[in-house]
Amino acid sequence: MAQVSVLSQFAEVTDRPDYQIDVARAAMLLAAAEYPQLNVERELFAFQRLAGAISSKFLDDNDPLYCVNVISEHLFDDMGFRGDADNYYDPRNSYLNEVLERRTGIPITLAVVYMEVGRRLKVPLLGIGMPGHFLVRHREIENLYIDAFSGGILLSEEECRDIIVELAHGDLDWSPDLLKPVSNREIIARMIRNLKAIYMADEDFVRALTVSEFALALDPHSAMDRRDRGIVHYQLGHSAEALDDLAYYLDLSPSGPDVEGVHALVAELRSFLDD
Repeated sequence: MAQVSVLSQFAEVTDRPDYQIDVARAAMLLAAAEYPQLNVERELFAFQRLAGAISSKFLDDNDPLYCVNVISEHLFDDMGFRGDADNYYDPRNSYLNEVLERRTGIPITLAVVYMEVGRRLKVPLLGIGMPGHFLVRHREIENLYIDAFSGGILLSEEECRDIIVELAHGDLDWSPDLLKPVSNREIIARMIRNLKAIYMADEDFVRALTVSEFALALDPHSAMDRRDRGIVHYQLGHSAEALDDLAYYLDLSPSGPDVEGVHALVAELRSFLDD
């Protein structure tokens, strides 16, 4: 599947009201840019197979706690899905097709698997994008959170607070707002940010550029994503493209915390292109 076609499909899937955005399809299209032979429809059907294996257990009981326990038992006990604590930043953990194949992922991708199975079983689940982690909550259970990265264990609000405090090393003030549900668009954006951070850290700028294109397809007016793409273009020696993106960023964020460094890059690029 050609990357331009994948990016175009991704833009079409995400350019709609949030409740209409198909998170799994958007994530698979993101994966198709890295895996050109990926059959998106076949990959998506895997969620139906996972849901179908336990659908009969939902015929007589739709109690919210029962429903999440059944999903957790099937995914984590029967199917062996697990969090990859040893190789957390392996990019495969951020691509949904690889997570389904290897049954291994990070909090957000395992949460997406969980929610997509739940959606096919008519179980109303919400994504909880707390800082440094990602959880799932049943819409009808207020103070109980599912940690898909840790085998589907159930956490209270107090236990979530303890996790956040530990992850932040005391640098983040606790607020119940940190456990608010996030939108479908934000789930996709977070998956993209994770991949971008991995590739930037690895100095894999070709892949970072691809992921940056998806970020801007999701939010074409994002100043930060334009800045990031500009930096990637700069690293790849794409001077004109880098200047365009970085100048755009400065126009939108003239008081940003990093404008001094960006101004220096813009001056360097203009000098180079004017020679």
